[in-house]
Amino acid sequence: MKIRKRGFIALLAAAALTLAGCGGAPSNETAQQSDGAKGVILAVSFGTSYNDSRDKTIGAIENALADAYPDYEVRRAFTSQIIIDKLKERDGLEIDNVTEALDRLVADGVKELIVQPTHVMHGYEYDDTVEEIEKYRDKFDNVTVAEPLLDTNEDYADVAAAVADDTAEYVTDGNTAVVLMGHGTEHDSNSSYAKLQDVYTSNGPKNYFIGTVEATPTLDEVMQTVKDNGYTKVVLRPLMVVAGDHANNDMAGDEEDSWKSVFEKEGFEVECVLKGMGEIPAIQQIYVRHVKDAMDKTGE
Repeated sequence: MKIRKRGFIALLAAAALTLAGCGGAPSNETAQQSDGAKGVILAVSFGTSYNDSRDKTIGAIENALADAYPDYEVRRAFTSQIIIDKLKERDGLEIDNVTEALDRLVADGVKELIVQPTHVMHGYEYDDTVEEIEKYRDKFDNVTVAEPLLDTNEDYADVAAAVADDTAEYVTDGNTAVVLMGHGTEHDSNSSYAKLQDVYTSNGPKNYFIGTVEATPTLDEVMQTVKDNGYTKVVLRPLMVVAGDHANNDMAGDEEDSWKSVFEKEGFEVECVLKGMGEIPAIQQIYVRHVKDAMDKTGE
């Protein structure tokens, strides 16, 4: 799905967006690559059915890429077919999966392709994307897959700082811990959470603690750590690109097993911040940097 066009095609895209009644990238089109475009940046995201969060996070990242690289066309693909199907049925919004996006690129005659996954780490979704791209490598003159959010030591330091800066207003009293809820994975990349935690523990601020929904550290483990450090108030925030189902339900929901409810039951004052990392400009710029690194590899 194309999100940046020029001339008459841009007007068509804007009209399609208005009719769809949603912000962010418009529905898929089959027009040829924009005149003068050097190549295409394909932004690959897991996706979300939360329209507001999608526009503020995935859409914002895509817009940052488009602003940074105006000679490139930016397109969108999601890896979650469940979300793709839901958006089509509920909103009439059509979004390509990775295979469909690649087929469209080939049909449009695109020769240079940079794929920027918006995934947080080198997990299963990232691996699957790379595997799918490899099947199409001979269809393009140049294909490069950029890194996810957390790759180099610089990335970890920058992410930690970006999240801390964006939550500084909540932690001015000395009694508040910021608990970041990651997704968690059985993939070896789950170690990324411990590495990011070490950045906070070693270099500060030291009142930031990371847990996961589906792996380790668990909710019980992170809550015990917060208790051991003597905090009485907790700010919960997703350590995810979007504030989607996990953030709204597992983290901030009213069910008795939500993170909010569990912390409250243990006597903590709890505040939930439903803001995905993709909303933070500094996070967006890490993806911009990764595209630049990918371009440099293509040049080499």
